[in-house]
Amino acid sequence: MIYKEFQDLKLSSLGFGAMRLPTLGDQPDAAIDEERTAGMIARAIENGVNYFDTAYGYHNGQSEVVMGKLLRKYPRDSYCLASKFPGYDLSNMNKVEEIFEEQLKKCGVEYFDFYLLHNVYEKNIDAYLNPEYGILEYLLQQKKAGRIRHLGFSAHARYETLERFLKACGEHMEFCQIQLSYLDWKLQDAKAKVELLNAYHMPVWVMEPLRGGRLAQLSEENTEKLKTLRPEEEIPAWAFRFLQSVPGVTVVLSGMSNMEQMEKNIHTYEEDKPLSEGEQKVLAEVTDSMLDTLPCTACRYCVTHCPKGLDIPTLLSMYNEMRFANNIIVQMAADALEEEKRPAACIGCKSCEAVCPQMLQISHAMKDFAEKLKQPAGL
Repeated sequence: MIYKEFQDLKLSSLGFGAMRLPTLGDQPDAAIDEERTAGMIARAIENGVNYFDTAYGYHNGQSEVVMGKLLRKYPRDSYCLASKFPGYDLSNMNKVEEIFEEQLKKCGVEYFDFYLLHNVYEKNIDAYLNPEYGILEYLLQQKKAGRIRHLGFSAHARYETLERFLKACGEHMEFCQIQLSYLDWKLQDAKAKVELLNAYHMPVWVMEPLRGGRLAQLSEENTEKLKTLRPEEEIPAWAFRFLQSVPGVTVVLSGMSNMEQMEKNIHTYEEDKPLSEGEQKVLAEVTDSMLDTLPCTACRYCVTHCPKGLDIPTLLSMYNEMRFANNIIVQMAADALEEEKRPAACIGCKSCEAVCPQMLQISHAMKDFAEKLKQPAGL
């Protein structure tokens, strides 16, 4: 197992994510298969994994219970347990003490090694920073009392929101967890976010390295391109090798659902094999072939000509993400916008299209985006 230094700790580069544990059925609310999960945890620990990540809402609240129960058979100082305050739900903002105490009981522990503000983004950043709720103040008190060893945050936010949060309370944050993959390097502007975190000397935790499994299998053409470069490398491993090439990445969380996925990831993390410059170039070509995106360059000419004052480049960026995968994160981000700034506010006047250097069909994109936002989303 590869380890990375974090302060006085040596953390396994591969972290065990407990959001997609094996279940006893196919339904979203199916009970966790504790026997299979126990086997995976045992195998992970045998091979040096020492970071386990759960959260208040995972598996309808049962992830914390099961992970706490199954990890209890191991010495408490042999692993690190992480959980999160569920601030993605604004109704929780005045319940930080109540929820934190509940989480400790659910996990059966006296402290969390790592604790995060869960998903700082456009809609909840004001509440997270609002001193009336006292969220940060309370968590810092728990850290001082030893009930939180390390405090950080996760974010699905846009760059500007991430920067605002770091400016406001980055001095109190020890690490940041973001969605990062070779696909998101462009699609979610992850490159700029990593550079921002590096500028703050903020260690990077990675979530969704395989994009919910989408990067585990590629087209025959793209598979052949990568196999030509590294015949022995499994396709999912390319996502992890890419992350081994990104400065500042400390822990990569993988939400493994079965032993086969566990075994393959453990094998990948037996050695550090970052991508060469040439390999990164080919991987970028593979990424481009996967993305049918509108090539907005954010020149913002359109914004000055929009009678509704829409932030068209930001909306197009969100639309590109939605076209690739209709997910709840985009819907949350869109919901955080004022109603008159959402894609449905577009009146189709095409004033923006008249000045767009890329000649994009923006009015069509806004109409399609508005329709997609009405559809049920998944992670």
